[in-house]
Amino acid sequence: MSASPPAHWTVVIPVKAPAVGKTRLSPALADDARALLARAFALDTIAAALAATSVERVIVVGDDASLADGAEFLAEPAGAERGLLPAIRHGIAHARLAAPVAVAVLLGDLPGLHSDELDAALEAAARHPLAFVRDADGTGTTLATAAAGVPFEPQFGPGSAALHVAAGFVELEASAAPGLTQDVDTVDGLEAVLHHGVGDHTAEAVARLADRKGTP
Repeated sequence: MSASPPAHWTVVIPVKAPAVGKTRLSPALADDARALLARAFALDTIAAALAATSVERVIVVGDDASLADGAEFLAEPAGAERGLLPAIRHGIAHARLAAPVAVAVLLGDLPGLHSDELDAALEAAARHPLAFVRDADGTGTTLATAAAGVPFEPQFGPGSAALHVAAGFVELEASAAPGLTQDVDTVDGLEAVLHHGVGDHTAEAVARLADRKGTP
């Protein structure tokens, strides 16, 4: 049996506070149900990153330290410039404070992610200065990576896949990794990822919501 690759990636995961996250799940879900799922998605994503053999360090960037769940927590930068991209830039800068390490940015809404899917993607990414994984919808990005010492300005958000291609990021094949490509923004997205299987936190949250719905 071949040895596992050495752990050398730092993974940055930006996570909104559950109370304000996953707003596109409304109005199909009440605010408390949406917050419960948002927390579960983040916890399952973080757990998968922590379990990946190629990952040495996981940094969660946000404003709720309870979401770190064993990872390193980095408070979202204060001031007027807030949001996904400022949080990502803050996380990358923090990751490279001591050394120009290889960094991957992973979205925090991948409840079906398996650690081996992440390991396979990072192994492929290690062959390129810059790389990314396209989401299941085809226009967004779930993972973006940069080798050690390579300037890193990922462009998460609407149309990010095309932006990454234009910026010279190599697209990684991830059709066999539904947990890595299926981020959840809508009820349809949740149904799709449930079909493939989800982590323990999301499974528990969905079961709780189903029980609540069935209560007279």
